[in-house]
Amino acid sequence: MLERMDDFFTARVDGYDEHMRQYVEEDSEFYAYTASMLPKTENAKVLDLGCGTGLELEAFLGLNPAAEVTGIDLTEAMLSALKEKLPDKKITTICGSYFDVPFGEEAFDAAVSVESLHHFSEEEKLPLYNKLWKALKPGGYFVLTDYYCDTDDQEAFFRRELLRLRKEQNLPEGVFYHYDTPMTTEHEKKILLAAGFSKVEEIGTWGTTHALRAEK
Repeated sequence: MLERMDDFFTARVDGYDEHMRQYVEEDSEFYAYTASMLPKTENAKVLDLGCGTGLELEAFLGLNPAAEVTGIDLTEAMLSALKEKLPDKKITTICGSYFDVPFGEEAFDAAVSVESLHHFSEEEKLPLYNKLWKALKPGGYFVLTDYYCDTDDQEAFFRRELLRLRKEQNLPEGVFYHYDTPMTTEHEKKILLAAGFSKVEEIGTWGTTHALRAEK
């Protein structure tokens, strides 16, 4: 039975960091690398989509302690864990869907998302990425580190399975359920470019996890 996305992560907040470090391939490397790709300037403003307990933010704020971060997550329990972990940092947390939360315009120097967006379709991502493009300052950029599949056939299979399960379980529309539907990196790049980003390049690979950098 598929679980609602917020319920899934609320139930797993205890031990979440340890689980990610133990079971996700090379995660200690890609969290640190992703953090190193974010702005080093003092008081840099960074938006984190699906920040969770802040594994990437812990690394980033170690490199740039004066940065100002806005973290969005569906799960209040995850955000509480983040605030407990980094109580002295300039972090604004928003509990909600990053599809619905307004980002403002030209408000951030950079944005980041790690292991969150592989649950969503092109139709969901395109308006989100356009909203994100508008929220970045001129010269701003988005670092997306996520789980990807190797082929178009794999991508289509995951999407079909999610739709089949939703229909089989009679799940309501408009509610997010936890099921991985990774894309290929090439498909992800095309969506980012269609949303307005001028350049998208792959900057790191760790097994099935890849990092992309999209420039405004």
